Amino acid sequence: METRDAPRRRPRPRTADGGRRLHSAGSAIAVSLVGLAIALFLNAPGLHKSATIQPEGWKRDVALAATGPLESVSGALFLDRPRRGLKAALGREDDDRVNTAVVAPSQPPVTTPPVTTPGTPARRVKFTPKHKLHVWIAGDSLVIVPGESLLRAVAGNGAVDAANAIDGRIASGLERPDVFNWFTHVREVMEKDEPRAVVLMFGGNDDHGFMTGIPEGHEVGTFGSPTWRAEYRRRVASVMDTVTRNGAYLVWLGLPITSDAAQTLRFDVINSIVQTEASKRAGRVSYLDTYFFFAGEDGGYAQYIEDPTGKLVKMRADDGVHFERPAGDLIAAKVLDRLGEHFDFTSWSGG
Repeated sequence: METRDAPRRRPRPRTADGGRRLHSAGSAIAVSLVGLAIALFLNAPGLHKSATIQPEGWKRDVALAATGPLESVSGALFLDRPRRGLKAALGREDDDRVNTAVVAPSQPPVTTPPVTTPGTPARRVKFTPKHKLHVWIAGDSLVIVPGESLLRAVAGNGAVDAANAIDGRIASGLERPDVFNWFTHVREVMEKDEPRAVVLMFGGNDDHGFMTGIPEGHEVGTFGSPTWRAEYRRRVASVMDTVTRNGAYLVWLGLPITSDAAQTLRFDVINSIVQTEASKRAGRVSYLDTYFFFAGEDGGYAQYIEDPTGKLVKMRADDGVHFERPAGDLIAAKVLDRLGEHFDFTSWSGG
């Protein structure tokens, strides 16, 4: 007797407690991949900037190759709009913009020769608690410890306004404005806050051959080459003129000796450029050479230096580059000496 196959019954969907339907692992993976893809497109501008500011090398090249098209598609489909709107609402609309412009002053700096009479020293500009000297301290990570020491040194001086004065940006410099554009930032601070005394330190991250923001049609060779020196000199001069163009006084801290002899030689190249440019702006820019502050008796690197009592004091951090607090205090005292030659901010108290 012929029998018919019984119709197949569809398996009942799996359910969890409460009747919630369970999905397969494959469905979960698919949903996760879709969510990841959407997230990539929504955040494409930030990913592309992160790739751009990486150190030179194959990892940066691969990241740029991957994020460049992603950013283009995101923009074409307007998927970057939610991120842009959120950044604008938070006041951070420039976060994803890669700014490599090396801005130079359009007008020559104002020169204000010191007021003197024959046989008398230059007259210093006087500041009091009612007319305060506004100080700005900025640069890469090397400036932070000396900056903190400087703030402590002037903490009780009512004629000095140095609150929140330290503007230290780790891993930044004049070589890579795509990482952080100091040229634009210095101009904005000088125009908005109008500090009269400025302390800068750059170069700790600039001892390499890879530059961004190079003028169109120009090429820059390896670190220390004539073309590299010419471009770096242009950048140093631009910062100096931006600071001093309206009468501010600049103290530029030179790079120190380090535990790495090869790095010290590279720092010497940067120091020579800065020192030469500072000498062209006498009365407006003062170069403070820190090299021998931290050299041992043989002229080489020393992590510990004797204080006036003969006690060995740790001056340099274990990385052989950065400063410990006693070193910061020493630099701060020298900076105050330089500022004291230009400004009078102590006579108001009888000091």
